[in-house]
Amino acid sequence: MSQGKKETGQASDRCFLVVVDPTEEMHTALRFACYRARRTGGYVSLLYVLEPADFHHWATVGELMREEAREAAEESLTKLSAGVKALTGKMPVLFVREGARSEELLKIIEEEASISVLVLAASTDQEGPGPLINDLVNKMAGKLRIPITIVPGNLTDDALQALT
Repeated sequence: MSQGKKETGQASDRCFLVVVDPTEEMHTALRFACYRARRTGGYVSLLYVLEPADFHHWATVGELMREEAREAAEESLTKLSAGVKALTGKMPVLFVREGARSEELLKIIEEEASISVLVLAASTDQEGPGPLINDLVNKMAGKLRIPITIVPGNLTDDALQALT
């Protein structure tokens, strides 16, 4: 074995970041990240971005909407964390941010030096790969310090395992 390389199964500092959203392709990205983390001895991080509520008429209603969104985020992350643990044997690192998704993604990548790879899955819709991928590829790619892995959103579990 050459110096500087890790054997399969050895611990790694490789962190695979997945941005959580309600799309089906996010689950494809998450499974890919889990399989890669398991294979390399790395781990998965999940980023959930709460988009600001556009409700300024009544502060209490806006605050209630914000609290409901945070509870939904926590519920989603709890479910996803159990799946990550089952696939990788490790609990994921969780991040919850509030703001514009692409801006918060850039911030977390800059702030968290442990993040090694961003994993996204492309939408299978005819409208394109998705707004976050469009933003990253067209506007922000030069601002990232890590590689982006974009997997097709329609890959089967067998295909994902074969790739990893």
